[in-house]
Amino acid sequence: MDKKMENETGYNESKITTEKALQMLKSEGLEVTFEQAEEILYFLRKIANIAVLKHLNKTE
Repeated sequence: MDKKMENETGYNESKITTEKALQMLKSEGLEVTFEQAEEILYFLRKIANIAVLKHLNKTE
């Protein structure tokens, strides 16, 4: 994962590591590479951030 992605999503502070994501995906029957797991985590973090921002904007 490049530095831009890490900074953009706060990925370095994530409690779920790429290794943990690989284990979780494998336990669900999904075989992915390390790089694919990084991309999946990036995407999920991005979606989560958007959802939180939308919720916070609604409550103002």
